[in-house]
Amino acid sequence: MRRKIYEKLLKWKKTSKGTTAIMIEGARRVGKSYIAEEFARNEYTSYILVDFNREDNEFRKRFNNLRSDLDSLFLFLQEYYNTQLVRRESLIIFDEVQKYPSARELIKYLVQDGRYDYLETGSLITIMSKAKKITIPSEEESVQLYPMDFEEFLWALGDTVLFDAAKRSYENSLPVGNPLHRKLIERFRQYMVVGGMPQAVEAFINEKNYFAVEKAKRLIIKLYREDISKARKSLVEKTRRIYDLVPSQLSRHEKKFVLSDIKSGASYENYQEAFQWLEDAKLVNLAYNSQDPNIGLKLTKDDSSFKCYLGDTGLLLTMVFDENPETAPELMKKIAMGKLEFNKGMLIENIVAQAFVSSGRKLYFYSSYSRDAANRMEVDFLLSKAALTNKHNIVPVEVKSSTNYTLSSLRKYIAKFDSYVTSPIVLHFNDYDEKDGITYLPIYMASLL
Repeated sequence: MRRKIYEKLLKWKKTSKGTTAIMIEGARRVGKSYIAEEFARNEYTSYILVDFNREDNEFRKRFNNLRSDLDSLFLFLQEYYNTQLVRRESLIIFDEVQKYPSARELIKYLVQDGRYDYLETGSLITIMSKAKKITIPSEEESVQLYPMDFEEFLWALGDTVLFDAAKRSYENSLPVGNPLHRKLIERFRQYMVVGGMPQAVEAFINEKNYFAVEKAKRLIIKLYREDISKARKSLVEKTRRIYDLVPSQLSRHEKKFVLSDIKSGASYENYQEAFQWLEDAKLVNLAYNSQDPNIGLKLTKDDSSFKCYLGDTGLLLTMVFDENPETAPELMKKIAMGKLEFNKGMLIENIVAQAFVSSGRKLYFYSSYSRDAANRMEVDFLLSKAALTNKHNIVPVEVKSSTNYTLSSLRKYIAKFDSYVTSPIVLHFNDYDEKDGITYLPIYMASLL
């Protein structure tokens, strides 16, 4: 499957020229190992993939004994994997490197040796816990891999040109046009249901049914819950409770996470570490309330006022129907075809958050519940302009899941923070439009912002 991170790896290979290694970080099952091997196969004369999740203790013992003798280490790896390494033309991959932190610590000396290139993959949360015992190499760059975005989903389906119509519309400030817009919305609904986890996408492509998709997604959710059980003992119960509560929290009209739903009298201080664990593991994306949005959103964020989105919207939908596994695939099919209406707002807001995060954005929103109606408002997302100026830096974004809606909160926000607002945006299911200083974009353009 074609992934955009591939271009980042190419850029690293071209600019680094062996002076650094690169680490692909991301949640479990987002395709780190696949893209690492695909890159190695296409861009190098030969490669060796060392999977520390599979290699036994005897291999690790031999590897460790040879750390101070790189000539012997390279000879051992070539013999063990029956692969010849070529100076400056071969790549060594340390897959699931968090399983053997000593290999990561060795990167410093491998890079200094300069014979080959090095790529690592790992799950961030486990990497962090294991990193406490080693010296992190300064010769290591990192890139993040997220679930597949909408364009990557289309590529996987074999459609390499459809999203270009959306790009042209966005760049030229013009409508996509009825036929293509309808096709993009149809595909976007499928993406919303299937999600961006490569195994679920693969099941959708190969099996052409939602039963296979649901099976793949439920296995991933099971894996994530097992990962949570491996957290520090004092965190396990808190973290699992938060993870299971995400769908019900997002189903509210007001989507801010209500801590008392975890436990009566719960405080943010008692659960902050559990939320951070989930965010570091890339299982959730946290959005914070910026109370006085001006030049820097982070400067006025309220850590205790936040929304908690799931890392992948397809997994969110599966968790919503967790109690009905037998009927879920048929429900998914109807949702994908636009024939079943339920609380679609939670999915749309989650998928926009997912798009922003995979584009490298931090998530912020604005929420004020003043007794004064003029100051009572909520704006779904706030983005910072790419090039900061003294004023007019903040792009307010409203997300609408239906074709009929009002914009009272957005208009109040524009009036209240006029000196800091630039280019207000509404993401909706209609085509491109501009009216009264507001830009209306189709929902599938979220990743282009």
